[in-house]
Amino acid sequence: MEIAKNFVEIGLHKVRLSAFKMLVLGIFAGIYIGFAGIASTTASATIENPSVARLLSACVFPAGMAMVLIAGSELFTGNNLIIISLLEKKIKLTEMLKNWFFVFAGNFIGASFVAVMVVYAGIPGLYDGRLAEKMVAAALTRVNQTFPEAFARGVLCNILVCVAVWGAFAAKKVSGKLLMSFWPVMLFVLCGFEHSIADIYFGVSGLLTMPKYGVSGDALTLASFLLKNLLPVTLGNIAGGAGIVGCGYWAMYLRHTPGYVQPIEQEQEEIDAAEEY
Repeated sequence: MEIAKNFVEIGLHKVRLSAFKMLVLGIFAGIYIGFAGIASTTASATIENPSVARLLSACVFPAGMAMVLIAGSELFTGNNLIIISLLEKKIKLTEMLKNWFFVFAGNFIGASFVAVMVVYAGIPGLYDGRLAEKMVAAALTRVNQTFPEAFARGVLCNILVCVAVWGAFAAKKVSGKLLMSFWPVMLFVLCGFEHSIADIYFGVSGLLTMPKYGVSGDALTLASFLLKNLLPVTLGNIAGGAGIVGCGYWAMYLRHTPGYVQPIEQEQEEIDAAEEY
């Protein structure tokens, strides 16, 4: 319950940031996630066994979330938990949507910046061009999903991301925050779930790599990336993060069970005791 109460205040402070700071801190988070994207692809590019390649990528990618949590930045998917402050009537819907808009815009700029710099720095040429093929393949995989598939993968992804953020706030030391955030993020990459900000990096890098390195991928266009990947994944992330984790934990830790005989104060004490490990 203490974490839930803390998130009420955290959300309040997040929406009070100026639009400029939301945007710039969002850019930093996008950069960190972009770094995680290129690192995870580079680490697994020459591994033939797909299971081992995915596992290695999954173990590398959490570095991005670690930088987001420790270095200071604003990540759209984690900020879906601001809905707790809205449900507690501490903020307005317009304030939450403003934060989501500017943070998402910053994340888009930051992740795209990394994609542009990576491609024009010649990084896709590593391993005799095999990395370029993997980068395009990663983008193609994302646009070859149906809308429902991409949406569902977005839901599953942000359940794990928000659990990582929730658990990281429970830890008091940096080591604990890193350890808690690692496992859920590793799981979503390993399982092939979709993170909207990571997909911005993968999509933009794939689009830029194709013409520069002569890698074919007819299904990958700006329209297919935006409509078949980014839109459904973003909506899925909101449903998973705000809808399931945010609303779910709010209902469990901050609301009284309708018709329950004990008063809310005693009920909250009971759930704190029950969840103490």
